[in-house]
Amino acid sequence: MSSSLVNAGVPSVRRWTIAVLGPGGVGGLLAGVLSRAGHRVVCVAGQDTVRTLRQDGIRVRSGQFGDFTAYVEADTELRERVDLCLITVKHTALDAALQRIPARALGDALILPLLNGIEHLPALRRRYDGHEVAAGVIRVESSRTAPGTITHGSPFTEIDLAGRRERLSPLAAMLADAGVRSRVCDDETATLWSKLAFLAPFALLTTRYGLTIGAVRTERREELVTLVEETAAVSDACGAPTDPAKTLALYDAFPAESKSSMQRDAEAGRPLELDAIGGAVLRAAGRHGVPVPVMSRLVAELTTGPTADSSRGGTTG
Repeated sequence: MSSSLVNAGVPSVRRWTIAVLGPGGVGGLLAGVLSRAGHRVVCVAGQDTVRTLRQDGIRVRSGQFGDFTAYVEADTELRERVDLCLITVKHTALDAALQRIPARALGDALILPLLNGIEHLPALRRRYDGHEVAAGVIRVESSRTAPGTITHGSPFTEIDLAGRRERLSPLAAMLADAGVRSRVCDDETATLWSKLAFLAPFALLTTRYGLTIGAVRTERREELVTLVEETAAVSDACGAPTDPAKTLALYDAFPAESKSSMQRDAEAGRPLELDAIGGAVLRAAGRHGVPVPVMSRLVAELTTGPTADSSRGGTTG
């Protein structure tokens, strides 16, 4: 599909001003599609990324959205009020990145973190006391291959929101208008666990063994099933019932060549979101007395950094 340069169009919903903290795989994709839909987007990032975005815009390569370049604004700090602030950095960089978003600049903006894990909301709500921080999860495979260059590999981009419907329904409509399938849910806990119950087995197994999801669901099937069942038991104990069979069906339908973001981080030598994903499940399991031996082993092995091929031959644990 040929690449095209996209300037702001005429949106079918009101024009929003949106800050995106962390224009990486997720944030860069959303910044691009929201800018293309006619909204004003301000990306907040480090100086090198800011320079690139100001000069070249965001280049998106996507089977779902097509190939395009969108112009966005960029700065190293949020300096004005916005309607929406998307927080899309990795957990490992969250504390430092939040210094770029002073509470005084937000006005009455809605804050939407699209982070992995389940433990970030209380911390964000304490930090931005008086501002509304909504719960949200995104399902997508998208990566930043270079500053300002986004490769979107999954044939879908879906966001679930949880919170006050009167505040979130306009947001869901805005996202849907840009091509991002969105819905508003009633249960915050269930919304967050719906993603973690899928993500944790996916991230831990692909990273531990250096395999795509297609290889995991064949070569490590027994271990995958056990890990899904353990995670579902913890989710159930936390008040968010999860169906292991449905989770496995999602894996089976996922593009075989897909890698988890944690796996990509490991391959690139970047810090892993191990504590935010596996650690969060282990802490919840401990609080509720749920045994999770396979989860515990995988987190321990990833913490000590075993070689990917050390146990390729069969299921362990």
